[in-house]
Amino acid sequence: MAVSANRLELLQIADAVAREKVIDREIVLAAMADAIQKAARSRYGSETNIRADINSKTGEIRLQRLLEVVEVAEDYGTQIPLVLARDRNVDAKIGDFIADPLPPMDFGRIAAQSAKQVIVQKVREAERDRQFDEFKDRVGEIVNGTVKRVEYGNVIVDLGRGEGIIRRDEMIPRENMRYGDRVRAYVYDVRREQRGPQIFLSRTHPQFMVKLFTMEVPEIYDGIIQIKSVARDPGSRAKIAVISNDSSIDPVGACVGMRGSRVQAVVGELQGEKIDIIPWSQDPASFIVNALQPAEVAKVVLDEDAERIEVVVPDEQLSLAIGRRGQNVRLASQLTGWDIDIMTEAEESERRQKEFNERTNLFMEALDVDEMVGQVLASEGFAQVEELAYTNLDEISSIDGFDEDTANEIQTRAREYLERIEAESDAKRVSLGVQDELKQIEGLTAQMLVALGEEGIKTVEDFAGCAADDLVGWSERKDGETKKFEGTFSKFDVSRVEAENMIVQARLLAGWITEEDLANGQADDEAEEEAVAADQE
Repeated sequence: MAVSANRLELLQIADAVAREKVIDREIVLAAMADAIQKAARSRYGSETNIRADINSKTGEIRLQRLLEVVEVAEDYGTQIPLVLARDRNVDAKIGDFIADPLPPMDFGRIAAQSAKQVIVQKVREAERDRQFDEFKDRVGEIVNGTVKRVEYGNVIVDLGRGEGIIRRDEMIPRENMRYGDRVRAYVYDVRREQRGPQIFLSRTHPQFMVKLFTMEVPEIYDGIIQIKSVARDPGSRAKIAVISNDSSIDPVGACVGMRGSRVQAVVGELQGEKIDIIPWSQDPASFIVNALQPAEVAKVVLDEDAERIEVVVPDEQLSLAIGRRGQNVRLASQLTGWDIDIMTEAEESERRQKEFNERTNLFMEALDVDEMVGQVLASEGFAQVEELAYTNLDEISSIDGFDEDTANEIQTRAREYLERIEAESDAKRVSLGVQDELKQIEGLTAQMLVALGEEGIKTVEDFAGCAADDLVGWSERKDGETKKFEGTFSKFDVSRVEAENMIVQARLLAGWITEEDLANGQADDEAEEEAVAADQE
């Protein structure tokens, strides 16, 4: 191919490549110019700075050698002295470039092959950029494609203007894909990688089900019904929580459709995956009871701090509530975000009896009373000796069989017991080397100080460097299961707010912060809360 080749043919080739690869014609022409430049360097020398220009209208190719303007030229192949440069351009200055026209040239076989490689590479890069730009904004959408090939269980899908991959772990179990099958999938990630954009598709992602319902249920598409949460065991069972913004529309009925037509369309796409549609409720207890359907729940006990709930079911409902291999309770936990403990009425009765016996024994030992008195106190709802020591005397004396003298005696013994425990703990604290200064922090008991000493926290500075998680523990949720980590105060009745207040007191004592800093911080928090409230309104 020569520079004097058919100009019309050159433009026709550029147009054909641009249409086939769906890229800009100017990018193809720029790739051709780069290829011509590379071929020209092989002719005139690799160190020569050559520029090729292709006229996008006429197809005319111009070759130029660029010479850098310098004070004194050392290499006349790439440089030109300022004096000579000003003969060509009176405004030339050091650092400018002077274009030196080159004569037309014929490409040899090797040069032409090299030019072809450059064009192919540039066009491929442009095609990859186009694919990435097109699909990066489609994350979160459902796409349709055709199975192109299956590699080691991973399915390569032809999306028309790109290729996506459904990895084996993103396929619905026992789902077989063959060449030419039509497939629908959810785009959950698009990455720019060395070998080109990677479009990751999924058929197991919870949002895949959400998008399918959005396509099948007009009320969801219009925003009348909201999908609040989804939990899936792909290919087997799923739970979806819905709520209606219009009181006249039943969210569950709308999602089911006439004779189940809407939900069956989604079930068919998900290879027969059974779907429980649950009405969402702002009340956690009601929501969890709904989420455990079809099992019937007798009673629930919530622990809001730990986001944990105990569910009591009739004995004959236990297997239904748990589900096969724990599927029902696991999906309900994922759907609600709460840890769910399921027990039968018999198990709950046994546990309550055990707790009752433990409290009875505690009162018998601490107050030096007989079993009957201990049982009476436990049955009245007292759980700790501290409750007896600091409660209103009337609460104790109002118990059947107790008079004011008996109540006074019980409270006196409770306080003496606590003082004895406090003294023993204080002595242990001293032996562990925990500083007296820590006793100034409001809320810290001698037993807590012993626990701190056993953890190596012995000074105000040590305590000031703690985080609330270190004291009360923390939880990490992964794959629908919550793993709990114990803190130094886990065995004490200390909330996260109380722990944070103690840490603030320690930092004040240590001189890390001042009262002014504290006041400013509170003012900032209040301003932020007001701003959030205003946004919500």
